[in-house]
Amino acid sequence: MERTVTKNKAEIIAETDHWIALNKPSGLLSIPDRKQSEPSLKDWLNEKYGKVWIVHRLDKFTSGLIVFAKDEETHKLLSKQFEDRAVEKFYLGLVNGIMMNKAGTVDAPIMEHSVKKGTYVINTKGKASLTDYKVLEEHGQYSWLQFQIHTGRTHQIRVHMKHIGHPIVCDDAYGSAAPILLSSIKRKKFKLAKAEDEERPLLNRLALHAWKLNFINVDTARVELEAPVSKDLKALLQQFEKWIK
Repeated sequence: MERTVTKNKAEIIAETDHWIALNKPSGLLSIPDRKQSEPSLKDWLNEKYGKVWIVHRLDKFTSGLIVFAKDEETHKLLSKQFEDRAVEKFYLGLVNGIMMNKAGTVDAPIMEHSVKKGTYVINTKGKASLTDYKVLEEHGQYSWLQFQIHTGRTHQIRVHMKHIGHPIVCDDAYGSAAPILLSSIKRKKFKLAKAEDEERPLLNRLALHAWKLNFINVDTARVELEAPVSKDLKALLQQFEKWIK
């Protein structure tokens, strides 16, 4: 199916002759879905470079760092590092609630739900899954966390955070899709603008961002990449700092 890809919505973080790293916005597919229903980041890169190879993936509504290979040999090299758990992968995310343990590890196997295809659950028959987390900031009823994942299961952080009772904010699959509203932060001081019929949410997408990747390059040098936190998440944290004491 031939489709026209909209102008690139992703920021290029770093690029070599062998690979390209981008900061993917929330809402953009990493790769085409089965139905070919909408353009993806890979579509745009294929138009730009002729062909790129998939190294790893991000969920549609997860923003942040993603790497594509420009040639088959680089694809094999990077893919093997991901498979061997040699790549260091760090995420940032906002979860519901204040955590009793400010740092810890979730070691719980994950498998696809037997009925709800496309969603995942903790199950002893699942694949080994390991996530480290650390609380960076606390804002009222929310916590801003750093994650390091040592395995790469689909929805891993989302499933693990649900498992310990602190789902990612605005996660319709594993928590609540309810948006964060300024009125819930300012409370008594909030007034809706006269020109608006309803309040615009501060955040209404999955509050998860792929932050850093460290791997070994084709020349054996160590590569350390970082994708700046997206504007919507940064703006939300600024509102927290302003209104939550």
